[in-house]
Amino acid sequence: MELRLIEVVLPERNLEALEKLLDGRGEVLDVMLLRSLGSYRYPVLGVWRERFSTEEIIVRILASAEKTEALTDLISDRFSNEDGFRINILPVMATIPGMPERAEPCHTEVSPEDNKVSKERISREELYASLETAAKLTKVYIAMIVLSSVIAAAGLLSNNVVLIIGAMVVAPLMGPNVALALATTLGDLTLARNALRTNLAGISLAILLSVLLGFVLPVDPSMPEIRSRTSVGLAEVIVAFASGCAGVLAFTTAAPAVIIGVAVAVSLLPPLVAFGLLLGAGYVSHATGALLLFLVNLISVNLAGVATFIAQGILPRNWWEADRARRATSIAIVLWVLLLAALLMILATRI
Repeated sequence: MELRLIEVVLPERNLEALEKLLDGRGEVLDVMLLRSLGSYRYPVLGVWRERFSTEEIIVRILASAEKTEALTDLISDRFSNEDGFRINILPVMATIPGMPERAEPCHTEVSPEDNKVSKERISREELYASLETAAKLTKVYIAMIVLSSVIAAAGLLSNNVVLIIGAMVVAPLMGPNVALALATTLGDLTLARNALRTNLAGISLAILLSVLLGFVLPVDPSMPEIRSRTSVGLAEVIVAFASGCAGVLAFTTAAPAVIIGVAVAVSLLPPLVAFGLLLGAGYVSHATGALLLFLVNLISVNLAGVATFIAQGILPRNWWEADRARRATSIAIVLWVLLLAALLMILATRI
């Protein structure tokens, strides 16, 4: 069971209110022992408190990862207006003694609204923090784009599938695209702008670099690894959509190892580099096919990402943000579907 330690900082006068909020019956929790709280309203596995100033305390709550969002929303709704209030969410690698498998919280008094977040995923806040970092345009991101583009170009020009897979594993474009899907789902304009800027910078840099390489190096469009990236069909669309869903699930369940396999499956960078190489070498028709494959993958990943986030129950915490998010999501889904349909029509005319 994945565990999280929720640190709540608030004025000491609010301690009893917090304990009653967690208990749901007005009983004060035993804060000295780690134990399963099977009779409590919320899935708390352990609670500790510590005074760190004359007026403020820190309360540490041990909970399962998939229940963290419900707890933090509950606490934030009650105490967010208190001076000095803050919540920190920390991953727990292990706890000794281990938690008994039979320790399951009782949900007899939990309303449907209270239990709306029951998906097996990390909290909205954890996911947002991870993808907010992935959406930033940094020197490391630029370096990863350059390195992965060079590796992909070397693999395509030498027909070396190992090098191409190496470029896929680096996968610098996956993070910003999943971040864009999350921004669409939450209606977060700031995250969307950052993700779009990072995406466009990475795509432009990869194209520019590969065009220059295609201009100075010999490019043979008949080579199998290049030729395979100049055509796209329904199978590629299905694979890209499925890979996008798997990629989002990997992020929402904090399973980074899965993302590597997803990056290899969806293959965003190699067709983009193939497009640049072919364009730089003057093979415009072949380059168009590689560009269409990249766009199909890109659109499918974003469309699948939004759909999967919705299925995972990831929504803004406040009702007014949720209303804005629903409008943004509807517009985005319609836009992505129309773009994908247009691409498929173009592909049909090329057959």
